[in-house]
Amino acid sequence: MNDKKRAIKISPIRKGTVIDHIRCGQSLKVLKILGLTDVEIRDVVSIAMNVESSSGKKDIVKVENKEISSEELDKISLISPETTINIIRDYEVIKKQRVNLPKRVSGIVRCRNRNCITNQREPVDPEFKVISSEPVNIKCIYCEREMKEEEISENLL
Repeated sequence: MNDKKRAIKISPIRKGTVIDHIRCGQSLKVLKILGLTDVEIRDVVSIAMNVESSSGKKDIVKVENKEISSEELDKISLISPETTINIIRDYEVIKKQRVNLPKRVSGIVRCRNRNCITNQREPVDPEFKVISSEPVNIKCIYCEREMKEEEISENLL
């Protein structure tokens, strides 16, 4: 059979969110950010990994009956800054946006420095300045410890 005729089909969703152009291999981290790994899932969740696209391979996550919060968007942008979010209503895309990697992130990543003031039971939220987006690299504004992409996903709050 011709490869172009063979396609994996995932049924469309009536209402929810499609998270597209996720960096290859990061979809399971996106599920964790959305809290869909530790609870009983009642709605349809579809995951496609290593999908061919015009720009290489990507992952896709479709979640019925869920709209993504701004905090979840910021977390996703830290592990996959090229991701797009599609909001679906009545099987139609009503809004499409690219995640934006903010210049500063606060309260969503734990500093990996155990001696940082943010890890000392002080009433201080962790805050980081984004140093670069490709690859993603952030720096704690308190202790100046830098964190690279792989460390960021391990320290998401």
